Amino acid sequence: MVSQNRLIEEFMELVQIDSETKQERVIADVLTEKLIALGFTVVEDESAAKTGHGAGNLIATLAPNTEQPFPKIFFTTHMDTVKPGIGIQPVMDEQGWISSAGETILGADDKAGVAALFEMARVLSEQNIPHGQIQFVITAGEESGLMGARAMDSSLLDAEFGYALDCNGAVGTIAVAAPTQARVVMEIYGKSAHAGVNPEDGISAIQVAGKAISRMKLGRIDHETTANIGKFEGGGATNVVCDYARLEAEARSLVHEKVVTQLEAMQASLESTCADFGAKAHFQSVIVYPGYKFTADDEVVALAQRASANLGLPNDIFHTGGGSDANIFNGMGVPTANLAVGYEHIHTTSERIHRDDLINAARLVIEIVQETAKVKA
Repeated sequence: MVSQNRLIEEFMELVQIDSETKQERVIADVLTEKLIALGFTVVEDESAAKTGHGAGNLIATLAPNTEQPFPKIFFTTHMDTVKPGIGIQPVMDEQGWISSAGETILGADDKAGVAALFEMARVLSEQNIPHGQIQFVITAGEESGLMGARAMDSSLLDAEFGYALDCNGAVGTIAVAAPTQARVVMEIYGKSAHAGVNPEDGISAIQVAGKAISRMKLGRIDHETTANIGKFEGGGATNVVCDYARLEAEARSLVHEKVVTQLEAMQASLESTCADFGAKAHFQSVIVYPGYKFTADDEVVALAQRASANLGLPNDIFHTGGGSDANIFNGMGVPTANLAVGYEHIHTTSERIHRDDLINAARLVIEIVQETAKVKA
């Protein structure tokens, strides 16, 4: 059913199109042309004006080919890659592993997902497989912090449920939970003084920051929650007591309330330490994306598990500690599970994917469409 050579050739073609995040214009145009040729109606939204990225999100809609009242379904991938992603030269070894021949990433994250969806669309047409309305949402700026999806108008998403193809793991397995993430900026305002003449008249923002950090519980908070300080800035000349320091941090949890609790604890540690030393504190946090959590009983999961089982693929479910566009679309009220694509070592120059995983990803989404046809709208 799946044309293996066609699928692999298209994947190889796609990864050779430069599309580092914020530089999506060329790949967006190529994908638009391909989608139209496949019979989709394509809309590029206006998110680029908000995000500063090279293109907006592509929302492609394939009309039903039957009058049967099948549920509307969507699939999402992203068009951008991380760096270094210029001049990618993919190669496949004798064992079927596809990797980059040079000093770049491969771009299987997430062009493997794109290629699998395009092959699915071709097979649906060639085999005249009955289906309801299908949307592809191919986002820009996913690698920049889900920027494209976050800026997308939710009214453009017209589906009852859907799937992201953007997760590592064995094809057939499903990420059914991902955390809420909050970003944090903490600022400490001390008092400058000459470090050699009258340091006692100063308040070192660096010292206060260090004391505040020591009071915070960071790293693994519990089995569902983490927190981390990733950046510490402050100071200048060694003969001046530093009067300003800035910390950038994050907190994430599979339970939203635990994120709130962690943020409150971090803020309390900062403010109490600053008060003890006579410094001033400023704490700012923002929820970057909401979490989601399904069980095997939820239809969006059960359907995908049935599809995987039909193909003899593993259909385990798991929780992930990272975010994806699935978080955003769940936040829009459309149940979205994240399907493993099989790629390995993403975001590194060792990134690779096996041809069998690419093929199975395409088989899986075709089977999901066929399982969807068994569900009453």
